[in-house]
Amino acid sequence: MHIALLSRNRNLYSTRRLVEAAEQRGHTARVVDTLRCYMSIASHHPSIHYKGAEIEPFDAVIPRIGASVTFYGCAVLRQFEMMGTYVINDSVAITRSRDKLRSLQLLSRKGLGLPITGFAHSPDDIPDLITMVKGAPLVIKLLEGT
Repeated sequence: MHIALLSRNRNLYSTRRLVEAAEQRGHTARVVDTLRCYMSIASHHPSIHYKGAEIEPFDAVIPRIGASVTFYGCAVLRQFEMMGTYVINDSVAITRSRDKLRSLQLLSRKGLGLPITGFAHSPDDIPDLITMVKGAPLVIKLLEGT
């Protein structure tokens, strides 16, 4: 197989190990810097260009998209999906995983046991939110950030 690893840094340990593992199994692996990709959005021939040329076809893509480049990284990954390339983690899954509220809503919908969790947009709602989650002990987190 010819595999693309979407990664900003080929020297990261995890990226190097994925390349090594692929090559040990007889595959070829190429590290592709997500932010150096640019795309032609066309109905009949979607394509991705990289460093001045149309990117060669890959059999599979392993995305290693950091949180800081989620939006553009998922756009590039969607382009691979549109081109019919198999992706290990699809763009929808990555986008959902980066949204704390959406992730919890999806887990809750499937009946997964979660701690009582509340979300609010306004700090004015915090007193009622604390009551809603049955009071202390509790953890307060920002919706965005790590």
